Amino acid sequence: MSIRPIVTLGDPVLRRVGARVTRFDRDLGDLLDDMLETMRAAPGVGLAAQQVGLALQVCVIEVEDRVHELINPRLLRSSGEQLDLEGCLSVPGFWAERRRAATAVVEAQNRYGRAVRLTGSGLLARAIQHELAHLQGELYIDALGPDARLISTAELQAMHDAEGEGASGEDEGDRETSGRPDPAGADSPPDPALAEALPSRA
Repeated sequence: MSIRPIVTLGDPVLRRVGARVTRFDRDLGDLLDDMLETMRAAPGVGLAAQQVGLALQVCVIEVEDRVHELINPRLLRSSGEQLDLEGCLSVPGFWAERRRAATAVVEAQNRYGRAVRLTGSGLLARAIQHELAHLQGELYIDALGPDARLISTAELQAMHDAEGEGASGEDEGDRETSGRPDPAGADSPPDPALAEALPSRA
């Protein structure tokens, strides 16, 4: 097992639809092992093959200490709705609120080519949808609306710190918005590739 470099926004491989896997051999097993180690080192909860430079229908997810390897996955159905902050190892340093289905059911193959089915809700459902989008050459920022705001990791940490302080001294009404960044004060993202990929804010 080894840690592979993670491809970031601007690399064309992130926009390539993954090729279907037809050989379930040692090379595939090595790739899956490397992807899991790379994801954990980042750290993250999911990683697609495109993020390590390979346009293949392969992704790994780890939520609540359970590892899921999905080869040639296909979303069977989804339902409900959830809205939460979402980030991406290939768009480092930024987060945004993203609407996703609350539950998702996917059919795939494991590293040995056997059929598997995975049902997820909450974070697992979000991770499934996020990684399957990667396999189609899509990023989570693609579906952000024109009024969406990116939140930096530093701002996110400040929000958590402020909420922690509020729990010990503020009343409930103050704590609900304490430390949350003002959408009107959003800075332009410093990365030109990120600025170009985001919807117009005109």
